[in-house]
Amino acid sequence: MSYNVPEELRYSKSDEWVRVEGDELVIGITDFAQDQLGDIVYIELPKVGTLIAPSESFGVIESVKASSDLYAPVGGEVVAVNADLDASQEPINRDPYGEGWLIRVRPSGAEEELLDAAAYTAFCEERGH
Repeated sequence: MSYNVPEELRYSKSDEWVRVEGDELVIGITDFAQDQLGDIVYIELPKVGTLIAPSESFGVIESVKASSDLYAPVGGEVVAVNADLDASQEPINRDPYGEGWLIRVRPSGAEEELLDAAAYTAFCEERGH
């Protein structure tokens, strides 16, 4: 199966993506992750001002199939949370790289090893998807 893996983003092995926007980073889950989860029914995100560390859980996402922790691909301070997801989680399934974004972070410089689009695609294929 083929997944949307935008070239301009960076990816974690826990299936989160990172987009640089000025001095902040936008984080969400990948098309692969939302497809594996299925219809998302609940999301718990951190409050603005929360400090997160790389590879640390920063929230929970639940679908009709499973519940999964969300892991921070970078460390920093949460400066915005996608409040639109409080009313409906459908944007995560419909547009995980756009209106389905999760949090915005002011990075502290610490980050886990992030993959480019080609490496992330290969990683998904290694897992048999």
